[in-house]
Amino acid sequence: MIWRPYVSFNIWSQFASSVGQEYLHCDMKRGFSRARKKESLVKALLDQDTLPQHIGLQAQKGIYEFHQNTQLLTQSNSVAIVAEKLKLNQEPVEIKQRIIKILTNYYEKPMLSGKNILKLSRGDEGIPEPILIQQGNYLFNLFVAIDCIFIESDGRLHILDFKTGTSNFDRRQAFVYLLAASYMYPGQKAVASFYNLETNKWSEPITATANQLKAIQSKLAEIAQEHQKELRRYKQNPSAFAEIFPANPGIPCRNCQFTSICKFHPCEVSA
Repeated sequence: MIWRPYVSFNIWSQFASSVGQEYLHCDMKRGFSRARKKESLVKALLDQDTLPQHIGLQAQKGIYEFHQNTQLLTQSNSVAIVAEKLKLNQEPVEIKQRIIKILTNYYEKPMLSGKNILKLSRGDEGIPEPILIQQGNYLFNLFVAIDCIFIESDGRLHILDFKTGTSNFDRRQAFVYLLAASYMYPGQKAVASFYNLETNKWSEPITATANQLKAIQSKLAEIAQEHQKELRRYKQNPSAFAEIFPANPGIPCRNCQFTSICKFHPCEVSA
């Protein structure tokens, strides 16, 4: 495969937080996860899922299991069967309880039941195939990990992203999905939405015009270029790490996986 500059929604979200969440932003976190990801200490931390990541992955696997054997959607002991497949008995109590709640929620309200599902991911398939995008003379790869695609009764593609926890839906992610769909299924109308498996809350359906998709593509090209520029700066001068990726110690440290190796991490974070 020819190497090309790349971008994803995750990289975009690391460059800029969603509206209203700016106080959680920390460029140094991006520096650890992108520029220093091959260092042994950083890699060890990246190899460990955070609590939200782990719960999200287990929840995704659970939904996948329900639809691998659709009889589970009607069996009275299906939650226990799926819990056994996920080996929840090996999980800490907090995680086990939350996943059981998610499985029970889904069993009681299987929102994908009866849908014409084109794709349903387990969540652990690894890095997806990139989508090659040309913005002017600039070529870059877009990586998009889509949880689920089904076909609406009117023929539109519906791209669905599962959520857990209390995080807000980020419309930028939906627009990236819709841009990806325009390349994966050219000429086909599409809509994107989010569904929280713990609260059963479904976002409004999100669509995009051709001009909006052009704007998103242009923004992603800009981020891909900036991303490569920063990586080159760090590679040429590793001692400038904190200058290239400035830290924002405080509230962002609360859920940061790099606190054990970040010298800017405060011992106590004030409220």
